[in-house]
Amino acid sequence: MSRATKIVATLGPASSSPEVLERMIVAGVDVVRLNFSHGKAQDHIDRANLVRETAQRAGRQVAIMADLQGPKIRVGKFEGNKTLLEQGQLFILDASHTELGNNERVGLDYKELPRDVKPGDTLLLNDGLIVLTVDRIVGEQVYTLVKIGGELSNNKGINKQGGGLTAPALTAKDMEDIKTAMSFQCEYLAVSFPKNATDMEMARQLANVAGEPWRHKPGLIAKIERSEAIPVLESILKASDGIMVARGDLAIEVGNAAVPALQKRMIRMAREMDKVVITATQMMESMIVNPVPTRAEVSDVANAVLDGTDAVMLSAETAAGKYPVETVEHMALIALEAERAEDVSLDADFTNKHFGRIDQSIAMGALFTAHHLGCKAIVALTESGSTALWMSRHKIHVPIYGLTSQSLSQRKMALYRNVRPILMPSYTDRDVALAKAESLLVEQGVLRPGDTYAITCGEPMGYPGGTNMLKVCRVG
Repeated sequence: MSRATKIVATLGPASSSPEVLERMIVAGVDVVRLNFSHGKAQDHIDRANLVRETAQRAGRQVAIMADLQGPKIRVGKFEGNKTLLEQGQLFILDASHTELGNNERVGLDYKELPRDVKPGDTLLLNDGLIVLTVDRIVGEQVYTLVKIGGELSNNKGINKQGGGLTAPALTAKDMEDIKTAMSFQCEYLAVSFPKNATDMEMARQLANVAGEPWRHKPGLIAKIERSEAIPVLESILKASDGIMVARGDLAIEVGNAAVPALQKRMIRMAREMDKVVITATQMMESMIVNPVPTRAEVSDVANAVLDGTDAVMLSAETAAGKYPVETVEHMALIALEAERAEDVSLDADFTNKHFGRIDQSIAMGALFTAHHLGCKAIVALTESGSTALWMSRHKIHVPIYGLTSQSLSQRKMALYRNVRPILMPSYTDRDVALAKAESLLVEQGVLRPGDTYAITCGEPMGYPGGTNMLKVCRVG
C-alpha cells in the first residue's frame, strides 16, 4: 500500500540546499510551500527554480504553493528588541508612535487598531501567550491592562479574540507578490486571512491577470484563520480550489478548544464540495529541535489523515528545524499507518447521492467498480485533472493514476489525496490512448500481467470535462 495523504513542506534556511531538498522530496514531499512573509522576490524565484530542478532530478512530481503574507497586524520594535510585561500593568499600543517601544508603550504596524477595538475587548499577542484587555481608546492610543504577561519582542502578531479586525486580506505587498508567484507559475496560491468569498475572488482576478503572459491560472487555497470566515465557509470554498485549516491564528481567535471540531467540519465540507484541504500548524512542532515527534503529534497527524485531509503541512519544522528530512520521513510513516486502519465505506458514500454530470458519474462508477472488483489501479485520462479530483474525494484503498498531457494539471494533482500524477502525450485515437496508458503503467511497475484496472477517458479525446467512458481491463 502506498501513501495516499500528501505532504506539504515549507522551504527555509534549513532546507534550501539542493542536497537537503532532494532528500526531503525523496522522503515524500509532494508540495513545497514558499512563505512570502520572509525573503525578497528574487529569493522566491530562485527557490522555485531550485524546487523544479531538484524534483526533476529526484524523478518526482512536486507542486509549488506560494503563501501570501497577508496584513501585518503586529506591534512595532522595542529598545533592546524586547520588553517584559507584568500582570496588572498598563501598556499602550500606540498607532502614532514612531520611535522604539519600551515597557510603557509600543508602536503598531497596523494603524487601524484604535478604530477596530472598544473597551473590554481582549487582545492576544505572540500567538496568545500574552493577553491584554482594552481599557480605553484615546485618539491613536489603545490603553490596555496586562492580563497575562511575559516577554514581548519585536513585530509579534496581534489577534482580537472573537475576530473583528478590519485589515484587508490582500495588501499592496501581496499584490506585488502575486506577480512574482505568477512569474514562476506556482501551482497553488495561498491567501492569508480571507474573511469572505470576495477576498478570494479578488485574489483570483489578480492572479489570472498576472499569469496571462504565461496563460497560467493557479489553484487558490483559502487559509481559514479568521473567526469571520467560519460562518461563510461554504461561500469561501465555492470561490476557492481548496482551503487550509490554519490552526494557529484560528485557535487564537476562536479558542483552542473549538479547533478540533472545526477541523473535522472543514475537512468534511471541503471533500463534499470537491475541494482540496490542507491541515496545518504545529503538526510536528517538537521536531524543530528533537529527532522524534511526541506521541501527541503522532496522534494529531494520524487524526487529520483519518478525517480525510488531502495533505498535512510542515512549517518551521522543515524551514528552520534541525531535522527537516527526518520530520518528513516520520510524517510519511504516520500517514501510511493511519491509512491502513481507515474504513472504506464507498457504498454508504453513494447512498442518496445524485450526480448531474456525466463526467462525475463516470468517475464515481470507476471507484465503485474498482472497489468491488478488487482492481489494482484506477486510471483517469484527464486534461484538467478534474476526474482524478472527484475520485480522490472518496476513501478507497485502490491507487488513482491521473494521466495527463498538461504539465500544470500534472503538478496540481500532486496535492490530491491518493492520486499519482503521470505525464503522457495526448492521443486523438481512443484505442491508441488506452493501449499507451496500459503500457506506461506496466513499464512503471504499477501493473503486471493478470492485473485488472478501471480506466476512464472522454470521446472525442483531448477535451477538458469530456470524460464519458469507463472500461475495465485486464493486463495481457
